[in-house]
Amino acid sequence: MKKYLLLIVSIFFATNLFSSASAGEFDRHIKARQAYMQLYAFNLGILGAIAKGEMDYNADLAKASANNILSIAKMSNGAMWPKGSDMATAGNEKLTWAKAAIWANFGQVAEKHQALTDAATKMAAEAGNGIDSIRANIGDVGKSCGSCHKSFREPKS
Repeated sequence: MKKYLLLIVSIFFATNLFSSASAGEFDRHIKARQAYMQLYAFNLGILGAIAKGEMDYNADLAKASANNILSIAKMSNGAMWPKGSDMATAGNEKLTWAKAAIWANFGQVAEKHQALTDAATKMAAEAGNGIDSIRANIGDVGKSCGSCHKSFREPKS
C-alpha cells in the first residue's frame, strides 16, 4: 500500500510541477521514459529468449535480468511523466505514443504498475530456479506490461 501511495504522490507531484511546461520542454522527459521502457524490453527479451529455448538457460543471467526488471519497476519515475507529455499535445505527435488518458486515470495506472511490480518480484525470486520457473512466470510480467500499453499507449505505427 505504501508503494501504491508513493507512486500516486510521485505522479501527482511531477504532474503539477511540470504542468505549465510547453511541448518542446517535454523532449527529455519522453526520451527518459523511452529509455526506461527499452531497459524493460531488453531484460524481458533475454528472459523471453530463454523461455522459448532460443537462448541456453543461464541462472546468473536469468536472475540478473529478472532483478533488473524488478529494479526498474521499483524506480521512482514520476518525473518522466509530466502532464502534457502525451501524443495529443502539439509538438509531441512524433515523439511519443502515450495517451492523454494516463493523466486522467492515475488510479488505474498505479494498479497496473503494482501488478507489474508484483509479477517482477515473483519472477526475480524464481528466475534462478531453472527454465521452467521462467516459463511459469514470464506470462504474468508480459501481461502486466501489455495491459498498461493497451490502455495508455497508442499502437506504434
